[in-house]
Amino acid sequence: MQALKPEQYRRLQKMAQAWKDRHGPGFEASSHANRHLDVDALCFQRYSCPEGDADGAMLVGALISPVSLSLVLLPAEPDASAPSASNRRAFALPSGRYPFTAEVLEPDLWLWRCELLDDLSDLESREEGSRLAQRLMDKVMTPATTD
Repeated sequence: MQALKPEQYRRLQKMAQAWKDRHGPGFEASSHANRHLDVDALCFQRYSCPEGDADGAMLVGALISPVSLSLVLLPAEPDASAPSASNRRAFALPSGRYPFTAEVLEPDLWLWRCELLDDLSDLESREEGSRLAQRLMDKVMTPATTD
């Protein structure tokens, strides 16, 4: 696994903050928001989409918030053109294909997101959230076996 560049880490931090700015008021209004959790981009790694997925190099990882855990694809380079908001598309990852929705957070900041869990109320700490994100990424990035 190739280490991310410092500017990619900065983009992930910016993405997490933009997500929090946009959705934070909804977290407070949610009855199942977990007050132990905050918005964080976790376990990201560089991934080259297979043939047929024209987006090429992406950063893939987990986005956790007080209300959800999502799988996220972010263009590896910041100059990638954004798809139209609410555009839907399936991407092939090592464990299978996942349905993603494009979300534009700022004019120059967008991502593909696939929400996997919409209730994290049973987690008791940020550390538990981080471990859950790590297990998720281990499963997603492990090739599916066929029996």
